[in-house]
Amino acid sequence: MKIKHKIWLERDGKVVFGKGREELLKAIEECHSLNAAAKKLQMSYRAAWARLKASEDRAGIKLVESDGLGKGMHLTPEAKELLTRFKALESETQALMEKFSSQFSLQKIKPRKTKN
Repeated sequence: MKIKHKIWLERDGKVVFGKGREELLKAIEECHSLNAAAKKLQMSYRAAWARLKASEDRAGIKLVESDGLGKGMHLTPEAKELLTRFKALESETQALMEKFSSQFSLQKIKPRKTKN
């Protein structure tokens, strides 16, 4: 048996960051464009923009910046740090889940004797 989990960060009950936003930031970094990143992730530009802006507003930091020439976009140092910390959180959580998953092995869980 395996233990499964999903991790996301919230502020005031609203998502700030999670797997989807992680993928969006990575795609922006790769494509240097929100439009190209949205296409790569098969989402609308409007949805990508809304998620990016919501995360920036809720986190209180800028996640992307224009190259100043209007031809490209890159992640801010804060966004890169957020990605690094989120990856570490996921990695440590996964290691913890793997450590405990052996405790839930069906061979280790003994069935109750039922009264007939």
